Amino acid sequence: MTVNELIEKCGFNAVSLPEPEREINGCYIGDLLSWVMGRAEADNVWITIMSNINIIAVATLADVCCIILAEGVTVDDEIVKLAGEKGVNILLSDKKTYETAVAVYEAI
Repeated sequence: MTVNELIEKCGFNAVSLPEPEREINGCYIGDLLSWVMGRAEADNVWITIMSNINIIAVATLADVCCIILAEGVTVDDEIVKLAGEKGVNILLSDKKTYETAVAVYEAI
């Protein structure tokens, strides 16, 4: 499944989508950035509520296929711009983190 297909199935909103056809290989949930860097796997969906600019660096280092910001969390324009430049897909979910994770699990 691709990030674009996940968006269609789950109804997430994309704020940065430079790689819509990126393949998904699992999911990781975490908010402690150093923990995510060491444990998320390449091509994972990363679900978090963290919204600072450092999420772009972590997503790049971990090579995740997208970041999903759960619970209605948003990001500012600076982060969206950097995400586009670095090839990081960012999706938004109004659902709670658990509900977002269930939706991803059921979709993939």
